[in-house]
Amino acid sequence: MSRITRRRALGASAGALAGLAVAGVASAAGPSATPAPRATAAERAAFDEVYQGRRIQGAPSHHGGHHDHGSGYQVHIDGKELHVMRNADGTWISVVNHYETFATPLAVARAAVAELQGAALVPLALA
Repeated sequence: MSRITRRRALGASAGALAGLAVAGVASAAGPSATPAPRATAAERAAFDEVYQGRRIQGAPSHHGGHHDHGSGYQVHIDGKELHVMRNADGTWISVVNHYETFATPLAVARAAVAELQGAALVPLALA
């Protein structure tokens, strides 16, 4: 007779919860799933301000491609690009705050400035 271990119990629980979550999302979405919300005027508006002594700028971009990650928006801190992405639920993230979501690109830029605590934004290496 084999005894159940904590690892097996947690694994079985995690698997069951994941299955329920997928089933719940599939049934909630149904065949007529709604697309991601469209950008509001506040999200598409350009901004240029000084926040905590740093100049933050943002504006819609029209070139697409890898550099804007399909978000259609570019953000700069002191002239250096802050990579931002728009999530499927309409929220925004940046390379500085990748695990925290924000309502607008301006909010992402301000949060990145606060997180940097005066440090320079270092450009990402492109492969």
